[in-house]
Amino acid sequence: MVRLGVNIDHVATVRQARQAQEPDPAAAAVLAVLGGADGITIHLREDRRHIQDRDLHLLRRIVPHRLNLEMAATDAIVDIACAVKPDEATLVPERRQELTTEGGLDVAAGIEVSLFIDPDARQIEMAKLLNAKAVEIQTARYSEAKTPLLRQRELATLVESASLSVQHGLHLHMGHGLTYTNVQAVARIAGLEELNIGHSIIARAVLVGMERAVREMKEAIRSA
Repeated sequence: MVRLGVNIDHVATVRQARQAQEPDPAAAAVLAVLGGADGITIHLREDRRHIQDRDLHLLRRIVPHRLNLEMAATDAIVDIACAVKPDEATLVPERRQELTTEGGLDVAAGIEVSLFIDPDARQIEMAKLLNAKAVEIQTARYSEAKTPLLRQRELATLVESASLSVQHGLHLHMGHGLTYTNVQAVARIAGLEELNIGHSIIARAVLVGMERAVREMKEAIRSA
């Protein structure tokens, strides 16, 4: 079954809006795991707008499964990743021009490196050349499609990108904007190993609690 990584950045966003102590991302992570999450995803941004350094260090100690750190390829953030050693580092384009660190992170710290990229053949081929172990293909255009026809076209693009990624020997992850109602078609894509979903789960958790929200997303994936 496809793994579910739960992104808890939005929990920290609520906390930071008031510069308060609650809600605590660590507590949210524990509840997500209890609800069946296969891993926890966080993004330590350079501007620290939500997740803070303390959150990362605490989560590394308490997350029993996969901790996926989304990060910019900058020296300062790379140093933090090498010290904390998440299970996976997903490089995201906070600063698109800084790509040279990608290879060094994997060699220096033994951290699986994934690149967050568009569903584009050239980007997949470049990810392979950069010696990334995995790609996370962004699903925003599929998630935001306004008509069934456009959604099918974007799904076809995701399927083609998935096939090319697998052919290149890359571990295949996907995410961005996926919800309880649109995740099933993506979860059926051949070769897909992991989905990273945040906003939809956190929004549902506000109403029904984190454990139930995660269980419901896991069931939506399982039913696919």
